[in-house]
Amino acid sequence: MNLTELLLLAWESISSSKMRSLLTMLGIIIGVASVIIMVSISSGTEASIEEQITGLGSNLVYVTTSFSRGGAREGMGMPSGGLVYEDAFAIAEEVNGVAAVVVEQSSSETVKAGNVILEGVTILGTTADFPSVRDMEIDEGRYFNQREVDRTQKVVVLGSALAEELFGDADPIGQTVTVDTTKLTVIGVFAERGMVSGVDFDSQLYIPISVVFQKFTPSQFARFIGDRVRVIYVEIESPEVMESVIQQISFLLAKRHDVSLEEADFNVTTQQDIIQTQEATTAAFRNLLAWVAGVSLIVGGIGIMNIMLVSVTERTREIGIRQSVGATPDDIRWQFLTEAVLLSLGGGFIGVLAGVSGSWIFGYVSDMRTVIVFSSILLAFTSAAVVGIFFGFYPANKAAQLDPIEALRHE
Repeated sequence: MNLTELLLLAWESISSSKMRSLLTMLGIIIGVASVIIMVSISSGTEASIEEQITGLGSNLVYVTTSFSRGGAREGMGMPSGGLVYEDAFAIAEEVNGVAAVVVEQSSSETVKAGNVILEGVTILGTTADFPSVRDMEIDEGRYFNQREVDRTQKVVVLGSALAEELFGDADPIGQTVTVDTTKLTVIGVFAERGMVSGVDFDSQLYIPISVVFQKFTPSQFARFIGDRVRVIYVEIESPEVMESVIQQISFLLAKRHDVSLEEADFNVTTQQDIIQTQEATTAAFRNLLAWVAGVSLIVGGIGIMNIMLVSVTERTREIGIRQSVGATPDDIRWQFLTEAVLLSLGGGFIGVLAGVSGSWIFGYVSDMRTVIVFSSILLAFTSAAVVGIFFGFYPANKAAQLDPIEALRHE
């Protein structure tokens, strides 16, 4: 019996009971669609995370506080461990391969301009290299320079959305805003940036970090140990010098803080480190979901085996007649196995359509991004075929082993 005859016989059998065939394929459809949708959601999440992290700037090294015991300051009765503002200057001046260094310190304050009062506005104190490191562009006016930072000048640059809320259509440059009780002069407005990593850059107010230290986050220990900071952003000249810069920063800060590298009170990480950590988390989640979807495929395979066993029983007399006119056990085996595989592939094809459509719809109606991965379609469809072969073999083999005489006697 050739392949064409097998396919025609299998199709006739499947199409003779369309509803039963569709219900049989349902488990395969759900399993294949689930694999595609879950992988697309996971891949979309990974892509979004990577875009958000790289959207903060390019070629960045993050130096963060990691409190440790020990250090020269602990014996003075003052808090030990962590980064201070002066560490940023040391990195900028002493580390080769550094293009720019930015320090940030935030606060939440009430902002007033004329009759407009806004509560809970994020005040971000930073340094002169902030626009370069964070890929921000000035739309109107200018950004403050390092001299204004050093002199604690009361100047401010507004995010685009905040400028519109405070001044509407009026020109904000040269206007005065009051943050808590401190009056600041507007010297610039950033171009629209949008939301990046959950931070709305357009709704923030940007001032020299020295003003934040002086007016909004004063520290009683600042005159002894310097103003505390949580993160120092270091923009490097090129990816080729990344490892060298990290080593230089680590040795420099260990020396400044009087600690060993093993007991360092700081961490130095890169954007790629963060991306890889996030990808590992989403990959574990994706694998879990894939196993759940795989269970649906197995359930679908069991359904196919069950229906095929019923079909063998119902068609016992037909099998006997075919054997009596010359059909071999292999012919019978291949006939029923082909039916099982067609059911599985049919379910796989419908599942692929449902999975791709479901991924697109989910990404369209929700805030989560989805990315359809071709390899997941291929994997799901191949898995459906394997399930059909695996769970269809036993019924097909049972049909092939029927005794022709007993089969002909079957009512």
